[in-house]
Amino acid sequence: MTVWTLKERLASGETTIGSWLSFGSPLLAEMMAKSGFDWLVIDMEHGTSSVTELVHLCQVVGLCGVPPLVRVGENDPRLIKQAMDAGAAGIVVPMVNSVSDAEAARDSLYYPPVGTRGVGLTRAHAFGLGFDKYKDDSGKHSTLIVQIEHFEAVDALDQILAVEGVDGFIVGPYDMSGSIGKPGQFDDPDVKALLNRASEFVTTSEKPGGYHIVHSDHRMLKQRLAEGCRFLAYGTEMVFLAEKLRDEMEFVSSAKGG
Repeated sequence: MTVWTLKERLASGETTIGSWLSFGSPLLAEMMAKSGFDWLVIDMEHGTSSVTELVHLCQVVGLCGVPPLVRVGENDPRLIKQAMDAGAAGIVVPMVNSVSDAEAARDSLYYPPVGTRGVGLTRAHAFGLGFDKYKDDSGKHSTLIVQIEHFEAVDALDQILAVEGVDGFIVGPYDMSGSIGKPGQFDDPDVKALLNRASEFVTTSEKPGGYHIVHSDHRMLKQRLAEGCRFLAYGTEMVFLAEKLRDEMEFVSSAKGG
């Protein structure tokens, strides 16, 4: 099944490029899923989706044959269980700063004896008719992506990536700069040094890493690929729409002579 192939693709060294879903719209999710991205992240941390919309988005994305990942609001067993029960192929966990954080996320993702995920029959389990198959599939193929967003995470990144069950990572520049009291000050020497340390792992780690390139920046996408990033998020449905509307209205204004 296509939604269960991402873990193997990442482990094989393949470069994958996905995108982000910030709204709770199944129609926009379907457009994104049919556009050709390797995976899509449903954002339950900063996005606007409700739990009901989460289920609908997992349905649409998964039934289009694209792995739906869920960025949970925090490293919480209930939120991770909720995402997986909805039909996610894996999770993106924010603010993983230590080995214990990574192990907690891993344990919440997997059923015993590997982890501690609670069992409840719902959509992911074929509505109660397919628990055994789902347990086998999810046990082999669930994907865990950790977000590296703090100076403490950079200090411990070797150990975090060595945790069994961690499949890849995304560096979060804004929160990382904020962790040293300089949010968004990317020209600051201390911020640059911290981000450079994180970037070294992207090029040297056996596990794939990268960034979320939020805006449509072709130069930046090519640069990150050339640097060795193998797990990249590009844009969001919100940003793609906002950028297109801005560009078209600039054309309309110029056409009117404004």
